[in-house]
Amino acid sequence: MDHGHAHHHHSHEAPDVPTRDPVCGMTVDPAAGKPSAYYGGHDYHFCSASCREKFVKSPETYLEAVDPVCGMKVDRSTARHFARHEGKGYYFCSAGCQKKFEASPQTYLGDRPAPEPMPAGTQYTCPMHPEIVRDKPGSCPICGMALEPMGVPTGEEGPNPELVDFTRRFWVSAALSIPLLILTMGPMLGLPVRDLFGERVAVWIELALATPVVLWAALPFFHRGFESIVNRSPNMWTLISLGVGAAYGYSVVATLFPDAFPHSFRGHGGVVPVYFEAASVIVALVFLGQVLELKARERTGSAIRALLDLAPKTARRIGKDGSETDVPLDEVHAGDLLRIRPGDSVPVDGVVSEGRSSVDESMITGEAVPVEKTAGDRLTGGTLNKNGTLVMHAEKVGADTVLSQIVELVAKAQRSRAPIQGLADRVSFYFVPAVVLVAIVSFIVWAIFGPEPSMVFALVSAVSVLIIACPCALGLATPMSIMTATGRGAQAGVLIKDAEALERFAKVDTLIVDKTGTLTEGRPVLTDVVAAEGFDENEVLALAAGLERASEHPLAEAIVEGAKSRGVKLAEASDFDAVTGKGVKGTVTGKAVSLGNAMMMQEAGIDDAALTGRADALRTDGKTAMFVAVGGRLAGIVAVADPVKQTTAEAIEALHRSGLKIIMATGDNERTARAVAAKLGIDDIRADILPEGKKTLIDELRAAGARIAMAGDGVNDAPALAAADVGIAMGTGADVAVESAGITLVKGDLNGIVRARTLSQGTIRNIKQNLFLAFVYNAVGVPVAAGVLYPVFGTLLSPMIAAAAMSLSSVSVISNALRLRTIKL
Repeated sequence: MDHGHAHHHHSHEAPDVPTRDPVCGMTVDPAAGKPSAYYGGHDYHFCSASCREKFVKSPETYLEAVDPVCGMKVDRSTARHFARHEGKGYYFCSAGCQKKFEASPQTYLGDRPAPEPMPAGTQYTCPMHPEIVRDKPGSCPICGMALEPMGVPTGEEGPNPELVDFTRRFWVSAALSIPLLILTMGPMLGLPVRDLFGERVAVWIELALATPVVLWAALPFFHRGFESIVNRSPNMWTLISLGVGAAYGYSVVATLFPDAFPHSFRGHGGVVPVYFEAASVIVALVFLGQVLELKARERTGSAIRALLDLAPKTARRIGKDGSETDVPLDEVHAGDLLRIRPGDSVPVDGVVSEGRSSVDESMITGEAVPVEKTAGDRLTGGTLNKNGTLVMHAEKVGADTVLSQIVELVAKAQRSRAPIQGLADRVSFYFVPAVVLVAIVSFIVWAIFGPEPSMVFALVSAVSVLIIACPCALGLATPMSIMTATGRGAQAGVLIKDAEALERFAKVDTLIVDKTGTLTEGRPVLTDVVAAEGFDENEVLALAAGLERASEHPLAEAIVEGAKSRGVKLAEASDFDAVTGKGVKGTVTGKAVSLGNAMMMQEAGIDDAALTGRADALRTDGKTAMFVAVGGRLAGIVAVADPVKQTTAEAIEALHRSGLKIIMATGDNERTARAVAAKLGIDDIRADILPEGKKTLIDELRAAGARIAMAGDGVNDAPALAAADVGIAMGTGADVAVESAGITLVKGDLNGIVRARTLSQGTIRNIKQNLFLAFVYNAVGVPVAAGVLYPVFGTLLSPMIAAAAMSLSSVSVISNALRLRTIKL
């Protein structure tokens, strides 16, 4: 392979064929002097040296991709159609395939390529037992759950391999269990299915259908069951593997060696009864519970992806000679000069060295109003540059940026949760050994004292005990209630991401709310126009709006929109000039007009004393007041505010009634915060608070014994949302706030919190009923299966009835969970 920069073999391509970096999928201009490599008769071009290096190490890996929609092979270096999904690039043969994929990515990603291997040194932990830490993936020795990687996710992780594997095993076991059930239960419902084949052949068909389910699909269950015995931590998997193994093993022996069983033990058609369907259905039902639970857990990772998407993937670096090149973000170093064009995200943390613009920092501060930035001002990675061009000096890159630290906080908070399923585990710890003991005792008692053939009686009763005690209902109890509750919540505009959020919200006593976008609308509007003597309100507004028309500041937008909505005709402005930190000035209809704060008035030598009191009163009311001067005279005041949502007061009253203490935490100034809190009767306020401050406040309150829910909508709220007992995001806010929270309110309206509280209390009640049903049913079923009724009624529970009863317990749990669909919110 020749790695040199060779002859251009791509030049004959059609002009509309892009040149793509075959490693990352970015389009590259071959004439821009970027790195290239020659391989297999072609020149390949790269966006950066690191992509070229990857290609050179293993070119075959990057030559072709498979279209996820139609399965065709696509040349990665000239693909016309390319899309990113969850941080990963996909190549398509046509625009049609790309469109289908973008409309519904999940449809085509069932069996995605294996995820990138984890970085060396990654450690794995159990979500339910954080004290378990291992150097390689596997299952938890305590509960059998799959271990998850620790450390900060990169957003490049593939799908959860366990979910992909279990989904495949579930579909196989379900597909084979359904005909098995029809074959065994059909005669009870009057279907002559067994008569078609005859009893003997029917049993062999059952063996053929059940074998792949037990010997292939159920392998992970047997592996976990074995580990639970080796580690002396009995759990649900111990019983499942024993029950499935006993039912299948007994049935295989009965099918292959029927003569080992006496005639008195034979059933219909002289065939020894078998229980293949019991083994198979148990496996399918347990997989159903596992897949539902894994899907719920996988959704928590999207919070990190939403955060990582805020940072741009490349930055525009200015070289020593003044040339500019786009480089991948991981090649930016502290000390580099970077250009940020209008509409670009700021790539890393640093300081403005030249230029001037307003930057939307709502992701960090939660404040809706962009901040003016000039030389010497600080910039934070992930914030959005609005209208001007800036040159910045990079200071903190990679893991040191504020955004990376927020990612880490969210990742840590997400890992530190333990689901309600823990209750089922604690009970299983005692329940499992008790069941095994009952099975052994019943075997011994029947072998010694049972009627002839006593060994068969003994075996049947032991197998029945293990089958009826198999805790599928237990495995379904939590996921089914959660799935139903999430569906019901979604209809009412309450989106729930995980079980713990519901469980905890029922017990919360303190609610922390953000101001901007949660209590208020999150966008400024014009509220007041005050005219000085000799001027009229409409005239003041027309001049202010005419001047502000040339500005792109949100406060300017509010004044212009306010003037339009009041039907005021806007005047034309010229010589527009923005004075940083003070205001704007220009010429409107031939008059010199300036609009800004008191400092601007003083500099222009304008006396604002006549309206100072009025301006202070407006500010006390939580509004931003700006003076307007015309031709050297004070003309009036325009005031802008972020209005409180109409539904907020009523919702706060309802939350107070439900026993919640309400604290407002905001990045806004104290004066504005007090004005809003006074109107709404909020118990406590914390103003001028930064993102880490919100998280510190939560830690402080928790140390004092409070159980906390946090409602917010900005990226700045993400760490606090993830750290609170329950995070509640306003659906109108940032994606990452929505992803970090356990609960999202679609309308971004506090009444949703009242609905979420009702739903959480109802769901916890329902889960407890389900667990009660599952255990009580076992408590009754196990002694009957062991044969306590035999001396009285002369009947022994057959494993077939035990399996039917086991399925019935699962059905009763599912039916009870479905009642949540009708809960009144």
